[in-house]
Amino acid sequence: MKFNKVLRDIKIYEAGKPIELVVREYGIAPEDVVKLASNENPIGTSPAAAKAIVANASKAHLYPDDSMFELKAALASKFDVKDDNIIIGAGSDQVLEFISRAVLHEDASVLMSAVTFAMYEIYAKQMGAKIYRTASYEHKYDEFMEAYRMYKPEIIYLCTPNNPTGDATSKEDVLKIINAVDNDTVVVVDGAYMEYASAKDEQYAITPNDLLGFENVIYLGTFSKAYGLGGMRVGYGIGQTELINELYKMRPPFNISTLSLAAAIEACKDEDFVAKSIALHQEQIKRYEAFAEAQGFKYIESYTNFITYLFDENMDSTTIFDALLKRGVIIRNLASYGMNAMRITIGTERQNDVFFKHFSEVIA
Repeated sequence: MKFNKVLRDIKIYEAGKPIELVVREYGIAPEDVVKLASNENPIGTSPAAAKAIVANASKAHLYPDDSMFELKAALASKFDVKDDNIIIGAGSDQVLEFISRAVLHEDASVLMSAVTFAMYEIYAKQMGAKIYRTASYEHKYDEFMEAYRMYKPEIIYLCTPNNPTGDATSKEDVLKIINAVDNDTVVVVDGAYMEYASAKDEQYAITPNDLLGFENVIYLGTFSKAYGLGGMRVGYGIGQTELINELYKMRPPFNISTLSLAAAIEACKDEDFVAKSIALHQEQIKRYEAFAEAQGFKYIESYTNFITYLFDENMDSTTIFDALLKRGVIIRNLASYGMNAMRITIGTERQNDVFFKHFSEVIA
C-alpha cells in the first residue's frame, strides 16, 4: 500500500502508560497502581461536572448542540470575550490540528522551543512543513528572534507553562515576542496549564483578553488539567473573529460528545473545585522540591501540576522508569525528548507517599 510521503518522518505520539497496561503486564491490582504520568487532576472531576454527566447519560444517543452555545457563553463570561472569539475542540490539541491544516503547506515552517509539546511537530509534519527549534527549552526572546528572522515561520508555538518541562514564560516576554513578529506569522500561546502558573505568580498569568488585540494570535486552553476532565476531551481556542472563522472551516460537526459538552459547561462554572485542586498542588509540590534537594539532583521550577526531575550520568531515567513501572508507579520518562529526566504529576498525599517510598528504594 502507498501512504502519504509525509508520514515517513512522523513518530507516533506515545501517551503516558495506562493503569490497565500495568495491571496486565505485572499482575498488580488496579487499586495498588499509582499513575503520575499524564498530568490528570489527582482529586478527580468536579462534582458538578460528574453530576451533569450522569444527568445527561440518557441523551447519549443524541448529538450535542453543535453551536455549543452554553459552553461558549460560560467561557465568554469567564474571560470577558465574545462567543464568536471561541472555537471548541476535542481537547486543545484538536484546535492545534485545525491551525496546522488552515495555515501550513509543504513550503511552510514552524518554530518552537527545543523541548515542548510533541503534537506541534506531529501536526506540522502531517502538512509537510519544516520544523525549527531554538537551542533552549525555555522560551528565550533572543533565540526565538534569531530563528524567526532566519526562517520566517508560518507558526510560532509558545507553550507557557511548557510541557513537558514545567517552566513558564512571563506575560511581558510573551508580548515582547508577539510584538516583534509580523501579522503573517500565527502565534499560538498554549495555556493548558495556565491556571497553575497564574496561582503561583501573577507575572506569568496570561488571559485570552491580553492577546485579543492581535489578529495573528490565538490562545489555547483545556478542561483536561485543573478542571479534571481529561477523559472528556474538551479544549478551546480564543482569538479574533476572522481567525476563528477560518479555523471553523477545519472543524467537523459535533466534534465533542453530548456528555463532554454537559460536563464542560458545569466544570467551567465550578471555580471552587479548581481552587481546591490548585491548593492541593501547591501544598504537595513542596515535598517534591525538598526531596530533590535532599537527594542532590536538580529539578525545573514548575508552574504546572507536574515537576521535572533532571538526572546526571549517575542516574538513568529509563532504568528508573522501568523499575518504578514494575512496582506499579507510572511516571513519564523524558528520554524520548532527548532528556535524562522524568516528569511526575503531583498527586494526592497518599499517591505521593507511595511514589516517594518506591522511588527512594529504586535510586538507593
